[in-house]
Amino acid sequence: MSDTGEELDLTTGGGPVEERVDDLARWVFFSCALVTVLTTLGIFLVLLQGSFAFFDEVSIVEFLTGTDWSPVITPRSYGVLPLVWGTLVITIGSALVAIPIGTATAVYLSEYADPQVRKVLKPTLEVLAGIPTIVYGFFALSFITPQLQRVFPGTGTFNLAAGAIVVGIMIIPMVSSLSEDAMSSVPDDLRNAAYGLGATKFEVSTSVVVPSALSGIVASYILALSRAIGETMAVTLAVGMTPQITLDLREPGQTMTAYMVDIAISDVSAGSIGYVSLFAVGLTLFAMTLSLNLFSLWIKSRYREEYQ
Repeated sequence: MSDTGEELDLTTGGGPVEERVDDLARWVFFSCALVTVLTTLGIFLVLLQGSFAFFDEVSIVEFLTGTDWSPVITPRSYGVLPLVWGTLVITIGSALVAIPIGTATAVYLSEYADPQVRKVLKPTLEVLAGIPTIVYGFFALSFITPQLQRVFPGTGTFNLAAGAIVVGIMIIPMVSSLSEDAMSSVPDDLRNAAYGLGATKFEVSTSVVVPSALSGIVASYILALSRAIGETMAVTLAVGMTPQITLDLREPGQTMTAYMVDIAISDVSAGSIGYVSLFAVGLTLFAMTLSLNLFSLWIKSRYREEYQ
């Protein structure tokens, strides 16, 4: 009881000091969120401005449909499809490596692993995500490629297959960790109901848990593929610097990110057509990654399961 005989209500919030702290926290958090939005907008505007200079000299139709890419060396050509092809080959190839292994790992961690094993195995697996990407590139160059050359004679020192495999290894932690989180959020009531009907652990895992966590699992796939699309140093070392459209994964290629590295470290003069091509390629890569992320958000909102 207070001196005025009024009882202090502890359930209605604090006084003016607490309200000022809440207001300050709200503005700090809003400012942090605003910084991220403005940074993304700034990146987009820089890419857009540089791309305008490129498309003033090059037809956008030629850029999007051409099959030869050589903006610096004569005879010059400005078709971005070889770079897009190299990026898609690496992305699809890495998905073929990471999705089955990552999903199987997530099922094991969520449904089969002993809690003590999970406590050790999951952080250990996530250590893979902390390894510098250039180390993955050296690993592909010094280990994966020699193994491929033994199995597939004629494989070059730089090749698309090694790049796809090493990027797939690199994104396994993202697929497994996010998928395991989605599976672990499935209520135990669903599992117990299936066990009560006589289902085995494998049937519960594949017919109950995975379908129930499907939105989160698919979102992890798409986020991992976004990472694969944007990978730079690993594919620069493993795949090479030869932009071409080829179905032979033993041959070298070039991704959009690798080309951007190539131009960034070259002696191309600022303002030249070769230099501003970097912005056009960057804008194309930005659009591809943004589309994948938006698709991921749509998948999550469209197929999300809500449990009480």
